[in-house]
Amino acid sequence: MTSRREPRLADAAEIAAEQGLTPARISGLYNDRAENGFPEIAGMRGRARLWDHAKVTEWFANRPPARLRVHTPPARDPQDLLNAAEASRFLGYKNPNQVTTFVRDHPGYFPDPDVVEELGTAENPYRRQLWRVQTLLDWMATRPGRGKRAGAKRTAPPLPDVPVDGDPDELLGATQAAALLGFKSVNSFSSSLSQGNLPLLETPDALTEKGGRRRWTRRRILEQAAQRSSGR
Repeated sequence: MTSRREPRLADAAEIAAEQGLTPARISGLYNDRAENGFPEIAGMRGRARLWDHAKVTEWFANRPPARLRVHTPPARDPQDLLNAAEASRFLGYKNPNQVTTFVRDHPGYFPDPDVVEELGTAENPYRRQLWRVQTLLDWMATRPGRGKRAGAKRTAPPLPDVPVDGDPDELLGATQAAALLGFKSVNSFSSSLSQGNLPLLETPDALTEKGGRRRWTRRRILEQAAQRSSGR
């Protein structure tokens, strides 16, 4: 008898980041599910609602584009540089930290900054990341849930080099797992995982305290890599 795989569950924050929305908007779509057909919750993590990631992704893929929230950014010089908070407001997010969250928690989803300024002192250095208005407009036209713009040239940044001979019990995130498994991007890794193609990674070895991000040991990831190579 074939065992049934448990679906990958995602909370509002994760879904919002993938779809270029806000967690509040995801909650709003769920509250209006009787009219829009948004999927029912599949579980809870504390007080956070969890949805079947594959079902939500399918719902967004089949949703008529005209019904998606439309934001018209204010007129700006395409070469103007905006910091993360300014970029968040320009893109229509109520949360001024939204762009920072994209960059920190979802590598490859948001474009790299056009300018990085090294500021502060030698004792207390810090970096300021800046995006051109045109870069933000290009991203708005190509982000998930908005369709592909003909001629778009922006691609996800390359994955890092992750050694296979490191500590087998070291906990690694999705970006590192994607690199070890030979994926071209963290998004393709996440898609394969949600489709049940990486059974050894369906249950993470740990979750981060902040944000509940999944982590796997290097040993488990390499076992999954070996399984993929053998075609099992």
